[in-house]
Amino acid sequence: MHGVGVKVSRIGTASFTVSALSTVALALLISPAVSRAQADEARIIRTERHTVRVETLIQGLHHPWSLAFLPDGRLLISERRGTLRLVDGGRMLPNPVAGLPQVAEHGQGGLLDVALHPDHARNGWIYWAYNAEANGLHGTELARGRLIGPRSAPRLTDVEVLYRMQPKSKERVHFGARIVFDRAGFLYLTLGDRGDDPDLGERQRAQRLDDAAGKVIRLHDDGRIPADNPFLRSSGARPEIFSSGHRNVQGAAIEPRSGALWTHEHGPQGGDEINILVAGANYGWPVITHGVHYGSAAPIGIGTAKAGMRSPLYYWKPSIAPSGMAFYAGRPFPAWQGNLFVGALAGQTLVRLELDGERIVHEERLFTRQIGRIRDVRIGPDGLIYLLTDAAQGALLRLAPAR
Repeated sequence: MHGVGVKVSRIGTASFTVSALSTVALALLISPAVSRAQADEARIIRTERHTVRVETLIQGLHHPWSLAFLPDGRLLISERRGTLRLVDGGRMLPNPVAGLPQVAEHGQGGLLDVALHPDHARNGWIYWAYNAEANGLHGTELARGRLIGPRSAPRLTDVEVLYRMQPKSKERVHFGARIVFDRAGFLYLTLGDRGDDPDLGERQRAQRLDDAAGKVIRLHDDGRIPADNPFLRSSGARPEIFSSGHRNVQGAAIEPRSGALWTHEHGPQGGDEINILVAGANYGWPVITHGVHYGSAAPIGIGTAKAGMRSPLYYWKPSIAPSGMAFYAGRPFPAWQGNLFVGALAGQTLVRLELDGERIVHEERLFTRQIGRIRDVRIGPDGLIYLLTDAAQGALLRLAPAR
C-alpha cells in the first residue's frame, strides 16, 4: 500500500479548460519536432496498461523546471538558471523571454515553477516562482506578468511581485515553489523548509507559524490574503499560511473529481510523502516522518504518528525524490483515466498510481533509468503526457500511444 519494494513485470495545475482550437494549434506547432522525434528519438515501451512511444521534442534545455501550455499552442519552459524559454512552431526560440525580475540561481533555487491564470485566455496573466537574493539571503518569491511583443522577440510586461517569502536564509536547498490554482480561483504556493535542522523538532521552521518556511500558502490571484485563511486571526501566525509541517513540496495538483489539492514532498533518506491538503492541518515534518538522517540513518523526530499531525496518505521508502505531478484525464490513454503521475529525480522514473477514492491501490514505475531525472509532469491540451528531464542538457519529452 505504501510503495515499499514495488515491482513491475515489465518496465514500461489547477485544471482549466483549453479550447479545441488551442489543441489543434498545439499539434500544428509541435509537429516539426514530432516528425524528427519519430524518425530519430522515438522509443516504444510496453507498460501494464498501454504501449507508449516516448518522443523527444526539444533538447539542450539547461536544468528545465516547469512547463506551461499557452492557448495559441506555444509552450513556456522555465530553466533553473533564470531563463524563461518559449517553444514556437516546434522549435525553441534562440533568446529567452525578456522582462523577468532578477532571479538568483543558488543551489536548488532559481527560476522554478511557471503557471497560467485559469482565465489566462481573457486576462493574459502568467505566474512564476523563483529564488530572489537580498543582502546575501535567499528565498522563494512569486510574480506575475503578461507576454507581449512579436513572436520572434517576446517579453513580459506589467510585471509585479506578489509575494516574498520571509525570512530568507543562506541555505541552498528546499525552495518548494510549485504553483496551483483551485476551482475557486485561489492560488497556492509551496514553500520548502529551507534546510533547517530537523533535530529542532517543533522549533524547526516548518512547525513555526510565524515563519513561512515549510508551508503551503494561499492567496488571491493578485497576492491578497483570503479572508477565510485558517490562521488569519491567530496571534503571531503568518496569515498567508494554509498548511504547515512540510519539508519540500515539489508536486501539487487538483484532483479532477473532488477538486481537492494533492501534494507530494521530499523526505530525507526515505519518507517521500503524498498528502491531501486540509486548511490549517499540520503534516508533521520534522516531528513525524518515515525518513531518517542522511548517512547515519539515525531516526528523525518521535516516530511516524502524533495526535494533531497528519500522517501521509502514501509514502516511499527508500526515497524516489518526487518532482512534478499530474492527474490524467485525457482521451489518448483510456486505461489511465484518473491515474496520478509523479516524476522522480533520484528514482529516474515516472510513477503511475491508481486510485480508489482517496486510497492509492497500485503503483507502476515506468521508464526507470531510461530517460533520466524527471522534474515536471504535465498533461497537454492534446491529452498526451509531457515530461521535463532535469540535466545540464535536459529535454522536453512527450508520451503518445504507440500505433
